Amino acid sequence: MPTTPDLVAARWFTSSRSANNGDCVECAVLPGVMAVRDSKDPSGPTLVFPSHQWTAFVTATTAGTLTRLRPVS
Repeated sequence: MPTTPDLVAARWFTSSRSANNGDCVECAVLPGVMAVRDSKDPSGPTLVFPSHQWTAFVTATTAGTLTRLRPVS
């Protein structure tokens, strides 16, 4: 069963292209995972992805090849 990473010590960051209006997605790199949250609600829900899945998502998005979702096996 997967464990929930400890987000207390996470170092959150936003894109260098983010505006200073507080409407940002924040990310934190943790051992084996990438955590993502809404900067307007830092105590709200956090999405956590295995690092390899996050890398595949960013690579596909950057390359323009992300066309549809499929189940992860």
